[in-house]
Amino acid sequence: MTDFIEGENRFQATLFPEQLDDYITEDNSVRVIDVFIDGIDLSGMGFKTVPENLGRPAYHPATLLKLYVYGYLNRVLSTRRLEREAGRNIELMWLLGRLTPDFKTIADFRKDNAKAVRSVCREFVMICRKLDLFSEAFVAIDGSKFKAVNNRDRNFTRAKLKRRLEDIDKSIDRYLAQIESADRLEASIAKSKTDRLENKISKLKKEIARLNDIEVQLEATPDKQISLTDPDSRSMKSRGAGIVGYNVQTAVDTKHHLIIAHEVTNVGPDRSQLNNMSMQAKEAIATDELSVVADRGYYSGEEIKACVDANIKSLST
Repeated sequence: MTDFIEGENRFQATLFPEQLDDYITEDNSVRVIDVFIDGIDLSGMGFKTVPENLGRPAYHPATLLKLYVYGYLNRVLSTRRLEREAGRNIELMWLLGRLTPDFKTIADFRKDNAKAVRSVCREFVMICRKLDLFSEAFVAIDGSKFKAVNNRDRNFTRAKLKRRLEDIDKSIDRYLAQIESADRLEASIAKSKTDRLENKISKLKKEIARLNDIEVQLEATPDKQISLTDPDSRSMKSRGAGIVGYNVQTAVDTKHHLIIAHEVTNVGPDRSQLNNMSMQAKEAIATDELSVVADRGYYSGEEIKACVDANIKSLST
């Protein structure tokens, strides 16, 4: 015997419960997910609940929605991780009836039913309202920056384009100076070096032409910014550093910490979002008066006045 806690012998025979339901406690959140999704009208929210007559049978949208909501509650956002968890997680085995959708099916479901998922979120808020969970009418608002797939090299603004073109001009001047110096070398060495430098200059000229085309597209956008991979993403500051992504605004009930309203924007600063998110929260709760708390990044005289006019009391932290 040692002074440490010892585990059981893995070769010891064990009698597991006969039913999968025995592993799920009565207060487990998966039971709430199961009852909630089974009790809502999925077809009325935009989900396709009538199967096709041809081809391989598809998963019912309730099954994929349960998996999606479970991943949201447990911070499992990757579709590949959701696929893996469905095959080894006892809670998901119970929730999905041992079904294991592949990651592509999960990703397509999330992509094709974005509006319907928002309707489910709205239905959840309405149920919470019926249960009188928002009686205090007090919410907290904040924004979070989420990085997009689009990296900074594929995001362009006027300043970025100008800086890149200036860097290319400097590189071309440097290569031309090296070509001139190569003339003083032996003929065979000079030709090899000159050909290599001229090839680099040719590539840079093609890059200039590409950037000029992007500049034309850039001038046609309202905010003079363009992202090539994720068109909706924008360059914005996050904790002192710049990222290309989205600003996700969220209004949360201060008592039960339930999300009442959310919105994805491509505007970096939070200063213009106070009244917008407050009005969404007030409408969702269906109350005449609302108290809102937000940090100083939301401070704006116009936004505060708009809140006062709508009978919304705003506080700052």
